[in-house]
Amino acid sequence: MYKVIYLYILKCSDGSYYRGVTNNLDRRLIEHNQGINKESYTFTRRPVELVFHEMFSDFNLAFELETKIKKWSKAKKQALINGDFELLKVLSKKKFKK
Repeated sequence: MYKVIYLYILKCSDGSYYRGVTNNLDRRLIEHNQGINKESYTFTRRPVELVFHEMFSDFNLAFELETKIKKWSKAKKQALINGDFELLKVLSKKKFKK
């Protein structure tokens, strides 16, 4: 049986981004906006808006990408959200000091 896993990015009311993985995107968005968990990053940053999602059939792949995105700069996340893959490549290049 094919199970869908979603990697998602939310834009919070303070302009920051939150990313997560779920098997039910609609339910998860409602939970974030209702403030189910007072310890959650999004609790004090509501309302949140879904700005990106990608479907996966493999939880491990979705979780691996979510972990990588967590470390990205805001500019890099915005490039992904906007579908600007050329900018994403530029922002992904590391600059090394000589």
